[in-house]
Amino acid sequence: MTLWAPGKKDAEGPVERASAIAPRLVDLGARYDAAPVFPVESIRCLASARLHRDFAPPASGGLHFAHPADRNLVLMDVLRIVGRADLSLGRLYEGHVNALALFDWYGSPAQHARLARDLEHGAFYGVWATEPQPGVSIELRADGSRILKGGKSFASGAGGLAYAIVTAQHCADERHLVIVPADEPARADVSQWRVRGMRATTSGLYDLTGLVIQAADLVGIAGDYDRDPRFTTGAWRFTAVQLGGIEALLTETRLAMSESAREDPLQRAKFADGVAAMRTAYLWVRECALRAARDDGDGPAFARMTRGIVEHAALKVMELAARIVGTRSAMDGERIDKITRDLSLYLRQAGPDHARDQAALAWLDHDAWGSGDALW
Repeated sequence: MTLWAPGKKDAEGPVERASAIAPRLVDLGARYDAAPVFPVESIRCLASARLHRDFAPPASGGLHFAHPADRNLVLMDVLRIVGRADLSLGRLYEGHVNALALFDWYGSPAQHARLARDLEHGAFYGVWATEPQPGVSIELRADGSRILKGGKSFASGAGGLAYAIVTAQHCADERHLVIVPADEPARADVSQWRVRGMRATTSGLYDLTGLVIQAADLVGIAGDYDRDPRFTTGAWRFTAVQLGGIEALLTETRLAMSESAREDPLQRAKFADGVAAMRTAYLWVRECALRAARDDGDGPAFARMTRGIVEHAALKVMELAARIVGTRSAMDGERIDKITRDLSLYLRQAGPDHARDQAALAWLDHDAWGSGDALW
């Protein structure tokens, strides 16, 4: 079924369309949290709003932006809106736009055409890089064909997404990017994804062993995926989704504040601290998105620092929400509880302490902000 009609005039931009479907995504998110499965209806909402293709390469039907900075600022707002509605869906959507960026940067004209056909039918992609040892390898068979061996772990959307771009090793080469089907039930195992938050991401195992790949399935050249500054600076996208969760949590806290809490200067001070933390995170994520748009050489250091800033803001707002709202914040079915559980897990990106340490090393070397009024 085609979920998007190519050629239809776009009377509203991506931000307006995302805002229009956000209430529906909130309702669906609560349902998929209560009975965790891949969020098919939520994905269809994104596709019906054409958000699945807005940030694709123009050759694949994506929007034309005057400048990469314009694209990233619009994408940032869309990621925030989806994250505010449902962080599980935000994680899946962020993976999809990550795949679209890889197509844009490294895909061939034929692959852009292939992507356009997939998107016309509402297909969603993921990007899977995490893997148990010994990892995923590309092996040559006697007849010259290529097959994959190994599997991916923490594969968000395993068995539900249409396709994924995965990393795979060939001999001593750097990692290759390979397009694979992601919706084969026999390959997916999400039985161990029994978590208190981010339940609908269905981030399980996906076995790629025996999957035959063609030359047309290889995106770019070896090493493209890990190429900086794009690889590390790309963290700005998931911090934008997390920022949306922080914004939603503070909004729900404001709505839940009793009159007595609103009249208490100590409670108001807590709320003000939450606003300051949230807006500080916003400014860092926005700056990181702009640096990613211009492939800034200091983008990786900035992204690593931004991860820590957003984590700190999220932890602070979660604590303040619990203190302001009290026991109700932990009750099953309350939106504050769901957002808190989701954020608690989503913040556990790999190596946060190492990322902050690497950022500090960069700032010790020079002012990575790089403005005209640099401190040193």
